[in-house]
Amino acid sequence: MSSFSVTEPSNRSKWFAGTLVILYALVTMIPLAWIMLTGFKSPADAISYPPKVVFEPTLEGYVNLFTTRTRQTEEFLQNNPPENWADDIVRQYDMVIVGPSKFGERFMNSVIIGFGSTFLSVFLGTLAAYAFSRFKIPLADDLLFFILSTRMMPPIAVAIPIFLMYRNLGLSDTHLGMILLYTAVNISLAVWLLKGFIDEIPKEYEEAALIDGYTRFQAFYKVVLPQAATGIASTAIFCLIFAWNEYAFAVLLTSATAQTAPPFIPTIIGVGGLDWPAVAAGATIFLLPVMIFTILLRKHLLRGITFGAVRK
Repeated sequence: MSSFSVTEPSNRSKWFAGTLVILYALVTMIPLAWIMLTGFKSPADAISYPPKVVFEPTLEGYVNLFTTRTRQTEEFLQNNPPENWADDIVRQYDMVIVGPSKFGERFMNSVIIGFGSTFLSVFLGTLAAYAFSRFKIPLADDLLFFILSTRMMPPIAVAIPIFLMYRNLGLSDTHLGMILLYTAVNISLAVWLLKGFIDEIPKEYEEAALIDGYTRFQAFYKVVLPQAATGIASTAIFCLIFAWNEYAFAVLLTSATAQTAPPFIPTIIGVGGLDWPAVAAGATIFLLPVMIFTILLRKHLLRGITFGAVRK
C-alpha cells in the first residue's frame, strides 16, 4: 500500500516565489504610476522626449480638468488680478476661468450607472443563481448556457440593434437605459459566479432552518446570503469593473445627459491640442472609486468562509 507525503516548500522556494510576485506587481504598477505622475506635469513636460521622470510638479492638469477657460486680452489680465491660485495657473496662457467643466457631471453619471447596474446585476443574479442551485428547473443546463451566450457576442455586434431599440423606446442618453443595458450584460456573469458559490453551501443548513420554523425566504436571507458573502462581493467587483470601464455602448448611446467619464476624458482639449495632463488627472480620479470599492471588499476576495462544515 503506497503512501504519499506532502513536503513543505523550502525557504529558498518561498523567497523565489515572493520575489517573482513583487517584481510582477512592480511591473504592472508602472503604467498606473506613470499616469498619476503625468497628471502633475505641465503640458510641455507631458509630451517631452525623452520622457521626463524628474520634473517640477504642477496642478495645472487638475485645474484644466475641472474648469472651462477663455482667452483674454493683456489689458484685461492686468486690470483684473487673479481671484485664486487656480486662476493664477491658467493666466500663464493668457486665459481666465469662466466656470466648471463637465467632468464632475460625467463622473457622477459613471457613479450612478456603474453602482446602479452593479446592484441590480448582483441582486437579480443572486436570486437566479439560488433558483438554479436549489430547485429542479426544466432545461436548466440549456437556460444556463443561453444566459452565458449573451457574453459571447462582441458589443459592436449588437450595438446598432440596441441603438435603434433605445431610440424607439426613448431610452437613449438616459441613466435608466444605461443601467438596464449594463445589468443585462452583467447578469450572465453574476449568475454563473454565484451559482458556483451557492452550490458549495450545504443544503443541510437550510433544512435545519426550515425545521426550526423558518420560511424559505428567511432561510435564504439568514442562512444562504451570509455564507455566500464571498461570492457576492467578488461578483460585485467584477460587475462594477465592467460597467465602470465600458466605452463602446457609452459612446453610441449617450451624448450629454447620461454620458459617462470614459467617452468624455479623451475629448479634453487644451491649448494647442489634447491636454494630456488633464486626461491623466481625469484617469487617476476615475480610478479611485473602483480602487476604494475593491479595498473595502478585499477580505471577501479570499475565500475565508469554510464550506461543507456539515458532512454528508
